[in-house]
Amino acid sequence: MFDPTLPQENTLADAAQMRSQLNGLKAIIDAILTVTAAQVDSTSTLPQGNPANASVSVIGNTLHFSFEIPQGQDGAQGPPFAQAVVDSVTTLNPWESASVGVSFDGSNVRFNFAIPRGNDGSQGPPGGSGSDGGQGPQGIQGPPFAQAVVDGVTTLDPGQPATVQTNFDGSNVRFTFGIPRGNDGSNGNDGSPGDVSQAQLDNAISGTSNNTNSVGTLDSGFADADMEALRQKMNELISALRR
Repeated sequence: MFDPTLPQENTLADAAQMRSQLNGLKAIIDAILTVTAAQVDSTSTLPQGNPANASVSVIGNTLHFSFEIPQGQDGAQGPPFAQAVVDSVTTLNPWESASVGVSFDGSNVRFNFAIPRGNDGSQGPPGGSGSDGGQGPQGIQGPPFAQAVVDGVTTLDPGQPATVQTNFDGSNVRFTFGIPRGNDGSNGNDGSPGDVSQAQLDNAISGTSNNTNSVGTLDSGFADADMEALRQKMNELISALRR
């Protein structure tokens, strides 16, 4: 065992004593641990507000760590989907294809509509003093849609620009459309007064404009789930309005 008091002053060197001192020093050096590795044994999550803890131990040549880390505070709620905004509505010629552009600025869904007006009506059947037909019955209710609602579709006079109004009621985007009808056809040749036959009426109706048939669907999907659901429902609406 190492003795720090040896050798004494003014004594002769002794081999056995010197050997014992050197062996004692070697034993002390050999007893010193050398850390060659570190290992995390566990990481636990604590409730918010608890202090973080860390413990360490030495096993052989390895440091062993255990951590306890509290949860962070809940983050602030992101911006809500405020409303849908129609930036523009453009009236196209009857032969042009309808289009809808849509973008998301972080809080608003923004639309740009381009809607073709109806074709001019075909020439009416000859003669007749019959009165104009009355307004047809209201169409059946379309399929339910939880996130977008069409409140009304109004037929406008020829030459008026198409319109789209929209608002957000907190859970649904609500639309109101105004679509111009085609111009009336020119009067037919004079003929003898008489009733209009069903065949003539069917023939006249078959030539009228299908105002929404040229409105194309939105075929490009969105990565955002809410935007994708809105795109699909817009396609359902476009398909339901076609005759």
